[in-house]
Amino acid sequence: MKLAIDVYYFNRSNAKAVGVCFREWESVEPAEIFTTNIDNVDEYESGNFYKRELPCIIKLLELINMENIDAIIVDGYVYLENMSTPGLGLHLYNTIERKIPIIGVAKTYYHTNIAEKIFGGKSKTPLYITSVGIEVGEAVKCIKNMYGDYRIPKLLQLLDSETKKV
Repeated sequence: MKLAIDVYYFNRSNAKAVGVCFREWESVEPAEIFTTNIDNVDEYESGNFYKRELPCIIKLLELINMENIDAIIVDGYVYLENMSTPGLGLHLYNTIERKIPIIGVAKTYYHTNIAEKIFGGKSKTPLYITSVGIEVGEAVKCIKNMYGDYRIPKLLQLLDSETKKV
C-alpha cells in the first residue's frame, strides 16, 4: 500500500492532515482516506517548515496501520540545499526510523535544490521529485506511473482537494 499525505492550514493555529492510501502506483481510486484535524499548530518558522508540518503528519500516521505501507509521498521536498539540508521528507523518514521510503513531490521550485523534474500531461510546468530510502530514478518512475492526464496525478489532486474540505 502507498500513502500520500498533505496538511492544509485553515488559519494560524488549525490544520487538517489527510492521507490517501492506494494499492498500486497505477491505481485510479484510493483504497482508503484518513483525516485528522489538529488544533494549536505551531507557528511557521522560516527555514524550518517541518517543525510545523511534521507533528500534524505524525498525528495522522497514528490512525494508519503502517505495517501495510511500503512508500510515503509527501507534498514537498525530502532534501533542500542540494541534498545538504533535511527537508520535510527526510525529517519524516528519520521519525519513522527509516522503515518506509519517502518520495517528495513538490509543485514549486526551490531555488537551491537539485530535484528530478517530471512533466505530466501537456504541462510545461514540472513537478520536482526527491527521495530517501528509494533511488530518485525509481521514485520518478513511480510518480510517472500514477494515473492521470494532467501535471498532477489524479490521487494527488484528490489529496489536495480532501485537505481543503471543511
